[in-house]
Amino acid sequence: MSLRKTPAAAPNGHEVSLADRKLEAKEQYDTTEGHFSLVRNFRLADLVTIANGICGSFSIFMSAKYLVTSDEDYLWSALAFPLAGLFFDFLDGKVARWRNESSMIGQELDSLADLPFDSRMPRSPFSTQISFGVAPALLAFVVGFRTYLDTVVLTGFICCGLARLARFNATVASIPKDAKGKAHYFEGLPIPSSLGLVAVLSYWNSQGWIEGKQGIPWGTITLWGKEGGDGELHKFSIVFGLWAAAMVSKTLRVPKI
Repeated sequence: MSLRKTPAAAPNGHEVSLADRKLEAKEQYDTTEGHFSLVRNFRLADLVTIANGICGSFSIFMSAKYLVTSDEDYLWSALAFPLAGLFFDFLDGKVARWRNESSMIGQELDSLADLPFDSRMPRSPFSTQISFGVAPALLAFVVGFRTYLDTVVLTGFICCGLARLARFNATVASIPKDAKGKAHYFEGLPIPSSLGLVAVLSYWNSQGWIEGKQGIPWGTITLWGKEGGDGELHKFSIVFGLWAAAMVSKTLRVPKI
């Protein structure tokens, strides 16, 4: 997850600077008239953040198109869009610092919480969750994780990703930082790490190890009932479950590069 840096603190402290910044952004929003005033309040960094969500949305639609048509071009597109989302995820914070500007809409896109003791603000989970939570889970379903228990695990994966992002917004101020304000580590796996699973699915697709071809590696286990029933689970779904648990772990600390 990228972080956008706020302007330097005012002489009276960061709290005053942040409050002034929010007040200025609100006044700017209130004084902009017209049918497209919302769009005119967007800044370049806000558009980059939205582009991340667009990539995730396109991945979802391409997955749906593949299910309807079985055209592999759509599946490859669906696998590629989350990677493009990662590019925009890294870029939005850099653009915000380069432009040194903010908007009221951008604050909501970029933050769900005020952090008066930190020079950085966390981002909203919405676009990140689409690209790195929902899209990878749907891709897993598309390539063959389609049993009842598979969908339970994938739903848990999405929910853990959302919880991971919410916790990041709530706790980022308390994580130790260096002199430049950069956190020393992530608590739990950052949600963009789900692209590692997307990479695995991409490799499987290149080898034909997907539903409708050779099938998913490792096969299935039946926890109850008959084979092919609600108790069947793909063994690799356990990896998705462990990945979800790692995202919400408090004791797992991933060093920031």
